[in-house]
Amino acid sequence: MKYKIVGDSSCDITKQMEEEMNIAIAPLTFTLDGVEYVDDDNLDLENYLRKIDQSSSVPKSACPSIQDYLDHFEGDHEWVFGVTLSSELSGSYNSAMNAKTMYLEKYPDKKVHIFNSRGASTMEVLIALKVHELVEAGEKSFEEIVDYVEAYIDEAKVLFVLDKIDTLEKNGRMSSMKAKIVRALNLKLILKTTPEGAIDMVDKARGTKKALAKMVNSMPKVGTVSKDKILAISHCNALERAEYVKQLASESYDFKDIIILKMRGLSSTYANEGGIIISF
Repeated sequence: MKYKIVGDSSCDITKQMEEEMNIAIAPLTFTLDGVEYVDDDNLDLENYLRKIDQSSSVPKSACPSIQDYLDHFEGDHEWVFGVTLSSELSGSYNSAMNAKTMYLEKYPDKKVHIFNSRGASTMEVLIALKVHELVEAGEKSFEEIVDYVEAYIDEAKVLFVLDKIDTLEKNGRMSSMKAKIVRALNLKLILKTTPEGAIDMVDKARGTKKALAKMVNSMPKVGTVSKDKILAISHCNALERAEYVKQLASESYDFKDIIILKMRGLSSTYANEGGIIISF
């Protein structure tokens, strides 16, 4: 069965995955201090992160357009699977859903489903990997794959540790007073996302290394850890930290696989330099 996976640029897949999984990426765009940045392979991430650090503003993101998704849906495949940012965080899901409606009007015999990741970054990667695995196995119908992956999304979890809290402070998710205390005490927060798109604190620690260890230790408390699962780790210019998390997780748990990914622009915008996101 010919199929295609289409994600937005919060899906932090590698170039190799992109080619092997037949996945296309519809980029978001950002505007910061009057300058527009496109979250594609041409984005100079180092320069973009530097501009964020230097600015008192928060980048404004715009989701892929309906036409962006329609262009990526095109092809000789019978099945299309979209994977987007949480509908609570972005208009990407709604844009993809509108594209689905228009696409099926043109091609009524094809099948399309858009997965609302209810997260971002590594969560989208795991969803794309699961879709790829199930289609390639050839044992399930389109509808069965959709049901299986939706149940998978219900059960999956996202945790993260931020080295910098600048964006949280700038966009009002953390008060300036609280941010000052966090910086003064060198506190690093272990955070999780909720299905509603909110950010909840799981724990805290003094120093990044201790926070990463606490994040790994907290995994069984917030979700299910099993040998059937993949752990995805995404980093913003923090490969050593990602490898440290992988080491701790492999020593403590029996995952089917542990993969390390580098954040694209969207994830980097909110995680900032040194940030780590995991999904399982």
